[in-house]
Amino acid sequence: MDLIFIEGFSGQTVIGIHDSELHHPQPLLIDVHAGVPRARACDTDRIGDTIDYGVVRERLVRLMAEHRLQLLEAFAEAIADILIDEFGASWVRVKVVKPRKFDDVQAVGVQIERHAPTHRASKLVHGATVLNFLASGMVPAKH
Repeated sequence: MDLIFIEGFSGQTVIGIHDSELHHPQPLLIDVHAGVPRARACDTDRIGDTIDYGVVRERLVRLMAEHRLQLLEAFAEAIADILIDEFGASWVRVKVVKPRKFDDVQAVGVQIERHAPTHRASKLVHGATVLNFLASGMVPAKH
């Protein structure tokens, strides 16, 4: 497996659950590692045969500007979705960090790993569960 990675991507976005986090952008640091089976680009020397990290970077910029998520976990999952669904990664590791969130802590954050077949299957199972509830007349309650 070949790894395409971006480390130390930094940007600002509104994310969090506390009132103090919901009105002004705050810094995030993001690391992504995307695994692909031996990239054809090794033989062809063509960017179209691999994941273009420049395009991934642009997609991260857009996500930071457009998302409406509150939790870093959900934000990391959105990045994993993008890498698997839009870029064809077979495995991803995503780390999202809020630096200096607290005066006495260097950083807080999350790191997730996803595999494409498992990732897609778990989303399908969740969707099927919701559809089964709806079909049986039971609608899941909002939390």
